[in-house]
Amino acid sequence: MIRIDHPDAGTLSKAGLTRFFNRARAAVGLDGEVEVLLADDATLRRLNRSFRNKNKATDVLSFPAAENPDGYAGDLAISLDTAARQADAFGHSLRDEVRILLLHGLLHLTGMDHEADRGEMAAREGELRRELRLPVTLIERAASGSGSGSGSARDAARRRRSA
Repeated sequence: MIRIDHPDAGTLSKAGLTRFFNRARAAVGLDGEVEVLLADDATLRRLNRSFRNKNKATDVLSFPAAENPDGYAGDLAISLDTAARQADAFGHSLRDEVRILLLHGLLHLTGMDHEADRGEMAAREGELRRELRLPVTLIERAASGSGSGSGSARDAARRRRSA
C-alpha cells in the first residue's frame, strides 16, 4: 500500500504509482506486502536518525521485515522533497524520480546491498531500469559522480547551469 503524507504531492497519481509499484515488485521477485510512505524531508530525517543514527534527510529508506511473517516484506519511506530536488537536478519528472526510488528500495527489501556487494545490485537495478523504462538509476548516478541525496542533486544542478 502506498500512503502519501505530503501536502504538495498533488501531481502524483497514487493509482499510477501503485500500478508501477506492483510491476516493479514482481520484476524484482519480492513476495509479500510492502508499506510505502511518501513524506517530507523532516519525516525522513527523523526516521534516518532513529534507525541509522544519521541526522539528515535522505531520499529513500528501506526496512526489510526480519522474516516474511503473514506475507509482509517490509516498509519503504521516500522523501518527496528530496525526490523533487533530484528530479529537477537530473531533468526528469517527480513521478520518474519516485519510481526510481521505489525500484531502489524494493531491491534493498530483497536483501541486496550496493554498499556490501560487488556490483550485483547495480547490475540488477540497471537491468530493471531498462525493463521498466526508467531514467538512470541511483547507483548509476553515483557511479557517474552525480550521486543521490540532496547534496548531490545540488551539485548536479550546478554542473548543468555552468555547462
